[in-house]
Amino acid sequence: MANIKHIAKLANVSISTVSRVLNNQPYVSEDKKKAIFDAIEQLEYTRNMNAIHLIKGKTNLVGVMMPFINHAYFSRLMEGISAEAFKENYQLILCQTNYELCNETAVLEMLKMKQIDGIIICSKSMPLEQIEPYTRYGPIVACEDVNQSPVSSVYLDHYTSFKYGINYLIEKGHQYIGLCLGRNSGANSQSRLKAYKDALHSINQPFREEWMFYQSYRIEDGVGVLNKLRTMEQRPTALLVTSDQVAAGIIMEARKNGIEVPNDLAIIGFDNQPIAEVFDLTTIDNQLMEMGSCAFRIVHDQIAKKKTEPEYREFDFRLIERSTV
Repeated sequence: MANIKHIAKLANVSISTVSRVLNNQPYVSEDKKKAIFDAIEQLEYTRNMNAIHLIKGKTNLVGVMMPFINHAYFSRLMEGISAEAFKENYQLILCQTNYELCNETAVLEMLKMKQIDGIIICSKSMPLEQIEPYTRYGPIVACEDVNQSPVSSVYLDHYTSFKYGINYLIEKGHQYIGLCLGRNSGANSQSRLKAYKDALHSINQPFREEWMFYQSYRIEDGVGVLNKLRTMEQRPTALLVTSDQVAAGIIMEARKNGIEVPNDLAIIGFDNQPIAEVFDLTTIDNQLMEMGSCAFRIVHDQIAKKKTEPEYREFDFRLIERSTV
């Protein structure tokens, strides 16, 4: 099997010159580059990238852990992550876990085995204390509040943002308010649920389980929510919906069934996706792209040893008023 010694001999250059060309380093003449590439082709040389990674101590790969890829929330995060990765000539490995522990563990083991340089966790089911030991193998950033963990984080205050949204509905005269969530577990979902219950308590309204809608991720889930509402004798006059995609589905189905938004049903979305502007949806902007960009920068700075301590970055939110409330 050919190696760089064979290339150097055939191209009539030094081994160090071959190494410079293979590593895209400057100060090699075009004639020598051509001779080296001709020799590589003639010898059918291929680099052992695993050996190179071991020598250099890095792979230029970052793993991105997410439960599924076909969801607008994670797509928006990925836009920010990938833009920063491109600037730094890094490749991303997309690791879909479906919230299964074995799959999440497999991503962490990739870091341990030096197959990737760092991990960005967009969402997870694994307890944080099971993730923390893996920070000894490389930087990990979670997109949730980790409260001074060895794991770095970029996050939104989901309690405060949801409380703000519900109070906005209350100020608009609504007492009967429902809530759409993705998971019924997870740190962010629990914060949102607590904000909802606390807001209801502040206006002496009971918590109604039938006005809670879980596993709401996509447009078709919003259609299902609206159809459930239609069967209720007493239904909410307003909804706070975790996803703009779900909110769009609710609006579409409401129009089909003669339910006027916002007169019969007021709706606030979440994420400020492009679809929110299309549907003129009142929504909460949680700066997802900026969050993704920041997550990659934190990982990259720690890989490059520019920073050694974990970082925690909280992002602001803002309510964007449109026509659905």
